Amino acid sequence: MSDKPAEEKKGFVGEFVHFLKTFGIIGLAIAFVIGAASSKLVTALVTDLINPIIGLALPSGDLKTLQYSVTNQLTGVTSEFKYGDFIANVIDFLIIAIIVFVLYKQLSRFKLVEDKTKG
Repeated sequence: MSDKPAEEKKGFVGEFVHFLKTFGIIGLAIAFVIGAASSKLVTALVTDLINPIIGLALPSGDLKTLQYSVTNQLTGVTSEFKYGDFIANVIDFLIIAIIVFVLYKQLSRFKLVEDKTKG
């Protein structure tokens, strides 16, 4: 009664495999795992190598310990602004962003990813 050909019946496993293929879940999962590992590697680079090098020029000797304390005159409560840790995290982010950019440029050069910026 319907002009549409009957869809092939798939079991749960067949539907799941189709879902994985359609949405590229495997590639996304691999990218996530590699991204997490790369993030740990860059964080270790910043923490173990870059921060100590910057620390050589600082009186405290450590970038992450830089802070500014402000005491409220009325209540006596002290607030600490830990800007050294923030600077270390900005360095961490910038290194990751540069790595992603360089990888993207290389992959697009070899036509392994589509360049969405070119209309």
